[in-house]
Formats: sequence, C-alpha cells, structure tokens
Amino acid sequence: MSKFWSPFVRDLAPYVPGEQPKMANLVKLNTNEHPQGPSPKVLDAIRAEADERLRLYPDPRSTALCEAIADYYRIKPEQVFVGNGSDEVLAHIFMGLFRQSRPLLFPDITYSFYKVYCGLYDIDYQTVPLDQELSIRLADYDAPNGGIIFPNPNAPTGRLLPLADIEALLRHNTESVVVVDEAYIDFGGDSAIALVDRYPNLLVTQTLSKSRSLAGLRIGLAVGDEALIDGLTRIKDSFNSYPLDRLAVAAGKAAFEDDDWFRQGRDLVVEQRGWLTGQLAERGFQTLPSAANFVFTRHPDHRGADLAGGLREQGVIVRHFGKPERIADYLRITIGTAGQNQTLVAALDRLL
Repeated sequence: MSKFWSPFVRDLAPYVPGEQPKMANLVKLNTNEHPQGPSPKVLDAIRAEADERLRLYPDPRSTALCEAIADYYRIKPEQVFVGNGSDEVLAHIFMGLFRQSRPLLFPDITYSFYKVYCGLYDIDYQTVPLDQELSIRLADYDAPNGGIIFPNPNAPTGRLLPLADIEALLRHNTESVVVVDEAYIDFGGDSAIALVDRYPNLLVTQTLSKSRSLAGLRIGLAVGDEALIDGLTRIKDSFNSYPLDRLAVAAGKAAFEDDDWFRQGRDLVVEQRGWLTGQLAERGFQTLPSAANFVFTRHPDHRGADLAGGLREQGVIVRHFGKPERIADYLRITIGTAGQNQTLVAALDRLL
C-alpha cells in the first residue's frame, strides 16, 4: 500500500486475470483463447493499415467497424458501440447505466469482473444463486432492481439460456437495463441482438477475443437502443475518445467480413468440444452441458485442486477457481486443437 493512494483504492478487490505462463512446450487451456488463428484477411488488413497514417489519431467513432458490425447483424450503425475489449465496454455500462438507487442483480457464480466493477463504481448489488444444476433461472430476477446483467452462455459454467427465457424477462422487467453478456454466444446459441429493436432497455455485449480469434487486439462491442448507445458514448468521450486504434478497427472490420473463416473456426471448436466431453465422460468426469468454447467439469473421486496441480506438472494449464465452495472441484478447460485436447486426455489418464 502507498500513502499516496486515494482512500478507496486499498479496499478494492481487483479481478484476477487468467495466468499467462511462460513455459516451454505448454498446452495452454486456461483463458478461453481460440485454437485457430485469426483470418488471413485480418492480417492483411493490419498490414495495409500499418503505414505513415499511424501518426494520425484514429476515427473516434470507429465508424468503419461499427458499420461492418451493423451490416453483419442487420441493424443500424447508431445501435453499435465499440471499445477496448468487452471489459472496457462493460466498465462504461456499469458506470453509465447501473449506478442507480436500487441494487444491480447478477448470478452468484458468474464472470467475477461484475463484482469488481461494483466495488470500483460504488454500485449496490445482489447476487442471485444458480440452481442445483448450476443454471441461471431468470424467474428469480423478478424483483425490484437497478439493472440486471448475466452472461449467456454463463461463465464459468458454459450453460446456455434460450432466447424465449430472455424475452420473458424483458417483458416483465421494463424499468431497468438488462445486459446480456455474449462473450461465448457464437459457439452454441442465438444472439439476443435479435431482440434489441423490440426492447429499448436491452443491451447486448460481445467480444472479438473468442470466436474471432482476436484476444491480442482487444475489441469489444455493445448493441442496443440508440439512446443507450448515446449514453455509453458520453461516458467514453469523458474517459478516452480514442479507445480503438487504426489497426484494431481495420482488423475488426475484416473479421466480420470473413464469415467463412469465422464459421470454420467455430465448427472446429464445437466438434472438439463434443469429442472432449465424450472422453471426459468415459473417465468418470461429470461435465455440464456447454455452449461455449470451454467445458466445466469435475471428477467425483478427485479434488479439483489436485487435478489442476497434476496437469500443471505435465505442462497442461487449465483454470481452477476454488471458490465458491460449490464449484471448488470443477475445472474450466478451454477447447484447444485436436492435438492439445489429446495431450490433455493423456495427462488425465496418467493422473487417474
């Protein structure tokens, strides 16, 4: 601690990002990165943009990228907001939309950054427990609130909610913002972007870090009613008017335009997810149904910490949370390449 900190800093509980270890011959299955690299068209777009124009500031509205996103989802560019990763987009949402007199509602087991943002922006919140199957029950959110946020699929469980359930929530919850965090939607679900024109309080966030293989560039987005987007823009322009650089805008635009590459990568992950789930079942693991690019699994005869530690000794890194107690024995395993997944299974066989 430093005596020069503002008083609130010492009370913050920061988010702990997934480890980025520097180990030789590592099988890295802990941070939900895509096993396939970005589209060659993305790399070409970056090269084309890397010239003397880098001396100039980028477009503060990232217009070319917003138009590409709008074209992809058949919405208006004015309904699109982009930022430096979905974490920055979420940060603006928490500051600009969730600082209300009533508490924010979100699941008790979910993306842990939600609690961090509540602490950072002094937002009152209440967590809503997952059910016995570690699923979100949206009927449990029928309570006075200053906003609702949940991932779909949820993280770290990977469970998916159908659009019909989300629309039922929106019909009953009309006086506060509902944010659907779709970091993993492309691996198995239907996007709630299809609902934004009917519900002015709905905001959908996504990232290009997962299904479009651009975690290293940091591009996030939100889609919703123009009034919500305008509010986020006011926050952005009071914080950082240029969140995306020229290379990121060009790369993001190219990523949305190369749909064939996107579908190829998505299908690879879905196929390998099914294969790995089957292999885990053969070895006695209990794996939740996943619509994401990871599986959440436990073995009834082995502690999660022991399995994670044993895999690490063999150069295979997976995510083990340990808390809360209900998920202490679960591992979150990113879907890797066929070779990486086979290495993981072989390592598990040696442990079991």
